[in-house]
Amino acid sequence: MSILGIRFPALLLGASLMAPRTVHAQWTAQASGTTAEFRGLSVVSPTVAWVSGMRGLVAHTLDGGGHWILDTVATASKLDLRSIAATSARVAHAMSIGDSSRIFRTTDGGRSWTQQFISLKKGSFFDAIRFWDEKHGIAVSDPVDGKFLLVTTSDGGDTWQEISSAAIPHALPAEGAFAASGSALAVWGKSDVWFVTGGAAVARIYHSPDRGRSWMVHDTPLRVGAASTGVFSVAFRDAKHGAIAGGDYAKPRLAGRNLALTSDGGRTWTLVDSATSPAGFRSAVAFVPGTAGKRLIATGLSGTDLSADGGKTWTPMDTVAYNSVVMSGNVAYATGPRGRVARWVAR
Repeated sequence: MSILGIRFPALLLGASLMAPRTVHAQWTAQASGTTAEFRGLSVVSPTVAWVSGMRGLVAHTLDGGGHWILDTVATASKLDLRSIAATSARVAHAMSIGDSSRIFRTTDGGRSWTQQFISLKKGSFFDAIRFWDEKHGIAVSDPVDGKFLLVTTSDGGDTWQEISSAAIPHALPAEGAFAASGSALAVWGKSDVWFVTGGAAVARIYHSPDRGRSWMVHDTPLRVGAASTGVFSVAFRDAKHGAIAGGDYAKPRLAGRNLALTSDGGRTWTLVDSATSPAGFRSAVAFVPGTAGKRLIATGLSGTDLSADGGKTWTPMDTVAYNSVVMSGNVAYATGPRGRVARWVAR
């Protein structure tokens, strides 16, 4: 869904929201060279990161954000590249949303791009793409004929194959994934993959332990009740411990039922108490590596929050609007409206 396939008005783009307390940390803004909105984000290392967004724009940095190299995918200037998955400083896959969603690949650091996949199925709408390693990747689309559509590659993106629908549980009425941050899909290890949903009577998480050959689906406790509600982001620090974030995109200041935690691979979830959860809708969540799951970061249109106790309680970091957050080592990158790109170093 184009966040969600629904055209919402511009909400809180760059607006500030007063928070009762902030920690002594903040994003360091960087110059991306454009005012186009970025949602796609992939971080290869603390110094190498890629972002993608509207008008077929892709940017990457090789020096930790000191400089960003801005490119346009030549045949995608009218497309919105909502998700990107990079495996090195030279190789990345950028994916467009909407009918005839496409996957483009660069192998020369963004200087040239080739179209590797196009979805011709009526009703398909790809939301996110991820890679386990340089050869094996997966992408998820909203349901087609009652089931989510997924494609995989095992040759570095040369070819993409559709996963048999027989392996995928039936979708609920109005259920879909969100293309808000490219993080509605997460992979871990060599074969685990999860994707999260909303828009239906229950917000759910789908899990495959074998690169998509078989699937299970479980309910989550995040906010539902409208097409703009549900789970927007999923992150796992190992095969068992994960976090999901979301809420109501149309009401970005609405707190509560926006974050939950699991310790059994996503089968069951514990909702973070509304009194200590992030103060509004959050479109992306990530674990801080090297902290044994104790530290997390979550961001959205009303700001960014940090947790130092495994996600049980959260403290506001700042109130700038961002869409996506990804970490490598102790370095976090974020993307947002108006070409916003930022960096934060966890101390």
